[in-house]
Amino acid sequence: MIEKLEFLLALARERNFSRAAEACGVTQPTLSAGVKQLEESLGVLLVNRSSRFHGFTPDGERALEWAKRIVADARAMRQEMRAPKTSLVGHLTIAAVPTALGMAQKLTLPFREKNPEVRFTILSQTSREILAMLDGLQIDAGLTYLDNEPLGHIRAEPLYRERYRLLTLADRPLGDRKKVTWKEVAQIPLCLLTPDMQNRRIIDRMLDGGAPADAPMLESNSMVVLAAHVRAGRWASIIPETFADVLGLDEPLRSIPIVEPQEVQRIGLVTPRREPLPPLVRALIAEAAALAARERVEP
Repeated sequence: MIEKLEFLLALARERNFSRAAEACGVTQPTLSAGVKQLEESLGVLLVNRSSRFHGFTPDGERALEWAKRIVADARAMRQEMRAPKTSLVGHLTIAAVPTALGMAQKLTLPFREKNPEVRFTILSQTSREILAMLDGLQIDAGLTYLDNEPLGHIRAEPLYRERYRLLTLADRPLGDRKKVTWKEVAQIPLCLLTPDMQNRRIIDRMLDGGAPADAPMLESNSMVVLAAHVRAGRWASIIPETFADVLGLDEPLRSIPIVEPQEVQRIGLVTPRREPLPPLVRALIAEAAALAARERVEP
C-alpha cells in the first residue's frame, strides 16, 4: 500500500506518468498498474486519464491528502525504528532560498558534528517552491522567509535577520560611501535576482520609494552570478549582509549598508507541522533553536 501511495504522490508532483515512473525508479506500466490497484482497493476512480494524465478526480484529491499523511508517518516510523541510541544516521534534504544558502552551513556543520553519519542534500529553490516541496514530501525542511507571504500549515523556527547591502566597486557610483539610502540605490544600474524570488519582491518594494528605476541590467536566480558581474565592473547589486560575509569580499569590491529605511526580514527553518516528527527533523529543529539563540533571534 505504501508503495502505491508513493506512486500517487509522484504523479501529483510530475503530472505525467512517464516522469512519475522515472522518479520512483519503476517502469511506466508498473506505476500505472499500481495506481489502478490502489483505485480498486479504495473502490473509487482517482485519476482522470486516457492515454495521458489529465489530473485527479475529487476522490483522487482527497486520497492525495491522505497519502501525504500516511507516507510521512511511514517514513517517520522507519527513521524512529532505525535510529540508534547515540548519534543519528540517515539523510536530510533541505531547500533554501538563494539568499540563505550561505547560512546553511551554520545549521548543518554543528548538526553533523553531533551526528557524523547524517548526509545532507542542499537545494536552491524559491520560497514558493520550498512550501510546495514540503507539502509534496520532496524535502525534509526549508530555509526561507517567515514574513510577507502566507506559510500555510508548517512549523517555523526563526534563525536570523536578513539586512541588505549595496555590492559595488569602489570606483563605481556610491562606491566611496559608508552607507547609502534605498532612494540613492534606485538611481544606479543594478543586477538583481529574478522576479520569482521573494528577495527580489522585497527589493522592488524598497526601491519603489525612490526615483523610477530602470529594469535591472541583468537578472539571475544565482547570487554567485550577480556577484561575478559586479566584480567585472558592469553593475551594482543588492545582497543580504550574511551573503556578503560568505563571499569574503576584498578590494575593490565593497559591501555598503543600505539605510533609510532600515529593512529587516526574518529567515527561518520551516518543517511540516506533523506529529510524530521523524528523529532527524526533530534534531534539526533543535539545532535551529540553538542557532537562533546564538544569533539572538526571537520567535
